[in-house]
Amino acid sequence: MEPRMNPWWKNAVAYHVYPRSFQDTDGDGIGDLPGILSRLDYLAELGVDLLMLGPVYPSPDDDNGYDVSDFRAIDPKYGTLDGWRELTDAAHRRGRRIMMDLVLNHTSDEHPWFRQARSGRDNPYRDFYWWRAAAEDGGPPNNWMSVFSGSAWEWDEQTQEYYLHLYSRRQPDLNWENPAVRVAVADILRFWVAEGVDAFRLDSITTISKPDGLPDAPIRVAGPWQPAHELIFNGPLLLPYLRELRQAVTASRDLLMVAEGPGVGVSEAVDYLREPDNPVDLILQWEHLDADPGSGGKWEPEWWTPETFARTMTRWQEGLAPGSWNALYLTNHDQPRPVSRFGDDGELRAQSAKALATVMYLLAGTPFIYQGEELGMTNVDFTELGEFRDIESLNHAAVLRERGVPESDIVELLRRKSRDNGRTPMQWDASPHAGFTTGVPWIGVNGNAGRINVAAESADPDSVLSWYRSLLRFRKGSDVVRRGGYELLLAGPVYAYARTSAAETLLVVANLTGSPQAIETDLLVRLDAGRCVLRNYVDVRPGDDLRPYECLVVQLTEASDHR
Repeated sequence: MEPRMNPWWKNAVAYHVYPRSFQDTDGDGIGDLPGILSRLDYLAELGVDLLMLGPVYPSPDDDNGYDVSDFRAIDPKYGTLDGWRELTDAAHRRGRRIMMDLVLNHTSDEHPWFRQARSGRDNPYRDFYWWRAAAEDGGPPNNWMSVFSGSAWEWDEQTQEYYLHLYSRRQPDLNWENPAVRVAVADILRFWVAEGVDAFRLDSITTISKPDGLPDAPIRVAGPWQPAHELIFNGPLLLPYLRELRQAVTASRDLLMVAEGPGVGVSEAVDYLREPDNPVDLILQWEHLDADPGSGGKWEPEWWTPETFARTMTRWQEGLAPGSWNALYLTNHDQPRPVSRFGDDGELRAQSAKALATVMYLLAGTPFIYQGEELGMTNVDFTELGEFRDIESLNHAAVLRERGVPESDIVELLRRKSRDNGRTPMQWDASPHAGFTTGVPWIGVNGNAGRINVAAESADPDSVLSWYRSLLRFRKGSDVVRRGGYELLLAGPVYAYARTSAAETLLVVANLTGSPQAIETDLLVRLDAGRCVLRNYVDVRPGDDLRPYECLVVQLTEASDHR
């Protein structure tokens, strides 16, 4: 295949919808496809070109839809396949594209493949999954741990063997070493391509190739991952599997393939993205989101620093150039809200949300906005453990309870790091349940929805939502943002970089702290020589300091750039 010079997705803005929490139309408290359809004009006004849907397939919901029981259907709680077609057609008529989220590392234990597999050791579907005999002591075959706590192996009483599950015990891992699995997976993608899908997000795709022999993992005292995780990312056959999948699905280079990339560094990403035989087009890398785990991992977080963020993004901007392209995102359905995690969700909420968006989405790459991010939605304000719904969070809470940790401390930790932070209902207005549903929402609405919502922010020209609309509009109209080079200027409390083309330089400068920060003299001279095109404080910058979370975007022509 020939490399593409300027594919459509390089000029696009993607918007990640978590269907369960976006908009409910039938009053059952769960978002649905008609709800998404009803909000297409809102997304168009925001500047969205690509709508990325979280899983809407039938599922017993052990992991909120990421345990799929039928890859070729729509779960009735979301609607019907005809309803999905109506949504897709409506998006296409508006010039928007649709991306489906495919979970290919595992299935639900209620999927017909797994039901067949556990019916007997001689069943043809047995080898669709990973089965092993017990260890000599009767325990699991190795020391691998699940992402969701506990062993990654579950005993099957009926067939007297263990099966592997890197996530929930109800999410058995597919055995990609079996060619029949790869054929079946390709058939799933072809089904959705025939239905009109324009793009795929490949969930947890970096774990599909397991290490030879499934060996024990070294036990590390420190590090963000439990035993085995350093072994299972970027396995020996991952790239061949993905190249085979792409070739089997379509010869068209217009189909966008995006890999969720936990465990992927810049060097691995280059192999993923190198044309002309690149198996995927974009990597949703995790390095910048792994900036705050402590020595005990996600659940023992340390405080994030702007310098770490700046140097991580710089490593990716420089490491993928030239030719490759980056995926840009601040959060998703698995992460806390960025304004609470990296900014200030109090008095400086709006300023910090604007600053974070500016430094992220003026980089080279395709933006992926997660629902509610454009409002500056915050982490949950839950006060009781019973308000949380996420399996990972509740499993970890159970571990902490066994250790004697008080419930108040557990709740405080979950309020900081639980995946539920990103899953509370979209805040549309100040009506009951924030306009999300007329029924009882499946998870509680954040208590600040009365002031942080689409209706209120649409009427406020200085809101986070108004900033996102302006920022994305500016991005689309700027050739230097879409095609220019990158140069790091400052990495510290102030993150500053330049985007440069032959005719123009754009300076992006942001104080990513809650206290004033001085601007270095050389940078100050350059800022004063240009024209400020975006600023998140209404009044002009005072003196030589940047105010808390102040950001500036300054345009320099070739004549005004006095470097």
